[in-house]
Parts: sequence; C-alpha cells; structure tokens
Amino acid sequence: MTRTGLAAARSSTAQLAEIVPQVDDGQWELPSACAGWRAIDVVAHLAALASEAVDPPPPDPTLPKNRERYHDLRVDERRGLGHAEVLAEWRHSTPRQLDLLAAAQEPPGADEPVEVPGLGTYPRHLLANTMAFNVFCHLRNDLLAPDGPLPLTLPEPTDDQVAPAVEFMLAGLPQMQGPELTATVRRPLVLDLTGPGATTVTVHPATTPDGRLTVTPGADAPTRVHSTALDFIAWATTRTPWRDHCRVTGDPADATPFLDRLDII
Repeated sequence: MTRTGLAAARSSTAQLAEIVPQVDDGQWELPSACAGWRAIDVVAHLAALASEAVDPPPPDPTLPKNRERYHDLRVDERRGLGHAEVLAEWRHSTPRQLDLLAAAQEPPGADEPVEVPGLGTYPRHLLANTMAFNVFCHLRNDLLAPDGPLPLTLPEPTDDQVAPAVEFMLAGLPQMQGPELTATVRRPLVLDLTGPGATTVTVHPATTPDGRLTVTPGADAPTRVHSTALDFIAWATTRTPWRDHCRVTGDPADATPFLDRLDII
C-alpha cells in the first residue's frame, strides 16, 4: 500500500492550509506560475479535484478528453466565484477527499485498478500519491516564490513529501503521453534522481509495436539523466526547461528526444 502517499498528501495539504490565511485578496488575483491561472485558480483546481473525488459527477461525453483542458474547464467554471467561496469549497471537500484516500489503502479494494481519464490506470491505493503530487507541485512551484507570486516561505521539502509525488510521476510516465513519448525511447535510459525523494530507475523502450514504456528500479543503461528529485517535479511537468536542471552522461542522443517530449500532467 502507499500509506506514505497518504501522509504526504496530508502534509502538503496542511502546509497549504497554513499559507491560505496569509494571502490577501490582491495576492489571490496575481498570475500563478501555472499558465493562465491566477493564484486563486490553483486553489480552485484543487477544490474541484477534491469535490469530484467526494461526489463524482455523472459521465459526460462532451467533456474534454485532454486532461489539461479538462482541468481548465473546471477552473473556468469557478472563475465567477469570490475568493471566500473557492476557499470554502476547498476547505469543505479536502478533508473528505483525504478520508476517501485513507479508506482506499484497505483491502480488498486497495489494489483495484482505477482509470483516471486522460492520465492512465492506477491501483486504487496509489490515488493518494496523485493528491500528494498535485498539492505539493502546485503549492511549491505555482504559488510560492520564487516561481510563484506569493512571497511566503515553508520549511524545505522533505523526503516524505517528495518521494510519493515522484512515485506517482513515474507510474504515470508510461501512460500519460502514450505513443508520442514511447517513440522517443529507443534504448534504455536511466533517471538518477538525488536529494529528498531520491530514486534511480530505468526507462525501457516498448517491446512491441503497440506496447508502451516500462519503468523499473535501478540503473540498467549506460546513458543517464542526473537531476534532483525536487527539480524533476518541475522540469518533468515542463514548468522549467530540463536543460536548466539535468546533466546527461553517456549518449545524449538516447536522452534528448525523451527529455524534450516528457510532460507529466
């Protein structure tokens, strides 16, 4: 089970809750580091995710299939709300979302596969890591300075916060972009991530024409991409250029197409 993911989701959510009362109305209107979203829109996004987890909407075939456009739609639906209304939804639904994620750690349903539209299929217990990733990434990269607009500080990220976020990203890596990312990996490629959340994995090419990438623990290739895990959260989501954070050893031709295309949502 991924109880570490649940703990990380709770930890980053608690830190966001500490930040919220320190933000004034003018600051909520500032552009976040997430393109097209104000600071308050980032919280609206997290509120929408929480509300949908607690009270799933009925299927709607007219909704965007692209996950990023779907998120934009849900944020746009809340643009007419006041700051207090957005924050109230987030405060109301988030604890209930965490309760559901806690229940998802228990058998027999913990290993049940769950499709997240546009993102792939994951064991139910790993959904806690998706929240850990979302809250951590948006808080640290999109809201807080130096990249975000809010001149507020938090303690340095810990391994307990970063590792579950990275675990979700690596689980999603083979699924989110499908053939377009798969086509960039011709030979195995190592991701060597250091610092809080450190891990080393090998990305393997698909073995069949309609197959997909696989990610396995350990280093099993001569070409390696070296980065901190914390920076990986930023560049692998295309918030910052990978070239600003990565050192490639071995054959750059094995790594560059993959790094240029990778975009974890």
